[in-house]
Amino acid sequence: MRRNRWVAFLVFSFGLAMLALACREKEAAPAPNTRAEDERALRDSDAQWSKAAGAKNVEQFVSFFADDSSELPPNAPMLTGKEAIRKWASEFMAQQVALSWQPTKVEVSRAGDIGYEIITYQLTINNPKGKPVTDHGKGLTVWEKQPGGSWKVVADAFNSDLPEAGAAAH
Repeated sequence: MRRNRWVAFLVFSFGLAMLALACREKEAAPAPNTRAEDERALRDSDAQWSKAAGAKNVEQFVSFFADDSSELPPNAPMLTGKEAIRKWASEFMAQQVALSWQPTKVEVSRAGDIGYEIITYQLTINNPKGKPVTDHGKGLTVWEKQPGGSWKVVADAFNSDLPEAGAAAH
């Protein structure tokens, strides 16, 4: 009788252990680290975006923005959505003589779904009198990886390194 209890106890314990293992949530395998590839893809997207801006190609420039993105130009209200950004870009590029930028830092999240870059830019634009004015500055762009793997701008801000026109020299 003792032996039957012992066997029953072992079978019951084994069954409980198997049930616990079966009910336990499967631990998700860690996602593969794709940060280096994502960073390269983000840099490639940025290079194409900069090329479109330099070529004054408004539609191609705007195509790099997500539908609900925001542009934060200096000395102007925030623009939200592609239509507002398209209108601003059309006006800006009509005055633009030359524009280029280079990333100085690019980072992608560990999850690989969001990234940012810090850039420096060089710009020559015609002032209201048609005289070319040169500017240089810095910017910050936030990118989001899209379901198909492409990267889109969700927020972009830039500002000049130069003092405001008319500001007293210190």
